[in-house]
Amino acid sequence: MRIGILGTGALAAALGTGWARAGHELVIGGRSRAKADALAERLGGTARAATPREAATGRDAVLLAVLWTGVEDILRDVEAADGTLAGTPLIDPTNAVSHGVGVLLTEHGGSAAGRIAELAPGAHVVKAFHLFPADQWTRYPAGGGNSGPAATVAICGDDADALRITSDLIRDVGGIPAVLGPLDRARQLEDVAGFVIGLAFAGFDPASAVPHVPTGTVST
Repeated sequence: MRIGILGTGALAAALGTGWARAGHELVIGGRSRAKADALAERLGGTARAATPREAATGRDAVLLAVLWTGVEDILRDVEAADGTLAGTPLIDPTNAVSHGVGVLLTEHGGSAAGRIAELAPGAHVVKAFHLFPADQWTRYPAGGGNSGPAATVAICGDDADALRITSDLIRDVGGIPAVLGPLDRARQLEDVAGFVIGLAFAGFDPASAVPHVPTGTVST
């Protein structure tokens, strides 16, 4: 696939590494062209740097790998308000939470993914990759297999094709996609991230706060 990556940080590098290994064509666009050039060189293969606008144009999927505070700026750079991302799967791994606390910064009842959909009219936004640290996606060895249990990546979105494409990209980095439902479930996923972040910064293992429920044992 032809994938645009908006951002040059740890998550962009980790997912970009896995996707380059899987043979996808990557175009990196960041607010710093020097950082985009450096990441493209690091990824190797067919990866190249471009302006954010070029990175987001004509792609099979676009990853929005920037901090929440930079979302509006980068979407402005790609002219998303003019419909440049219309029809494109736009993968949103952002966490709009206060640092070290995990309280969501979005308006009551709203979601970061929903706000992104407003800023990029026509884009097929999919919430994904927001629960695990970036190094989770660097544990997928070049020879195949995984160094540990596969991570289940809960995702949600309104477009079936965008969900399918995102699911394929999750598998490419060793994850297991789990579609939770439409994009209006994004707030729930983002609340979970806030819960995890809050516990982690308080010194608790978030996994110890979630009961292990074997598949097929849940009843209503």
